[in-house]
Amino acid sequence: MAGLRLAGLGHRSLAPLDLGLEAGELVFLSGPSGSGKSLLLRAIADLDPHVGEAWLGDEARSSMAPPLWRRRVGLLPAESFWWGETVGEHLPSDRTNGTGAETPIADWLTALGFAPEVLDWSVKRLSTGERQRLALVRLLAQTPEALLLDEATANLDPANRDQVETLIERYRRERQVAVLWVSHDPEQRRRLGGRSYRLHEGRLESES
Repeated sequence: MAGLRLAGLGHRSLAPLDLGLEAGELVFLSGPSGSGKSLLLRAIADLDPHVGEAWLGDEARSSMAPPLWRRRVGLLPAESFWWGETVGEHLPSDRTNGTGAETPIADWLTALGFAPEVLDWSVKRLSTGERQRLALVRLLAQTPEALLLDEATANLDPANRDQVETLIERYRRERQVAVLWVSHDPEQRRRLGGRSYRLHEGRLESES
């Protein structure tokens, strides 16, 4: 089990930030539009230029190849991108992701209200909400050890929101992953608990 730690991590208009998440801990991040929340997640995921360092347990981001870091520290962006024609093309065919342990993709799909046939669906037929939920399954199939979630439930109705929250919480608790979740929903933050921070003028402010 590994926690996630930021040491002087900064990006563009963001002041260098220090933040630590224990293994299995959930931390929420809020803030006004344009405050840099998505930029911070992209910096942690090593997708944009940045200063400072991020650590997964005792392993620094700079000590491993970017693709490996991005698999172990998985980012779910607010808007997902799809490159293949069908849903199934975006998921590992052997269902083990090379780890030797089977990833319960069918179980995750069921938990989010999908039948197994969804793997044969054309990506073009998916609604925004369906893409959002399936992008979560695609991310979990990589068996990340930490999750960076950018408005994971923003476009979902209450029923689908609850399913996504339940699956994320289940994955977090079973695998003891650290979760940094950008959310503008104060009810969600109260419902799921955990520490909460506000990003304001490039700096983190703790919220009660």
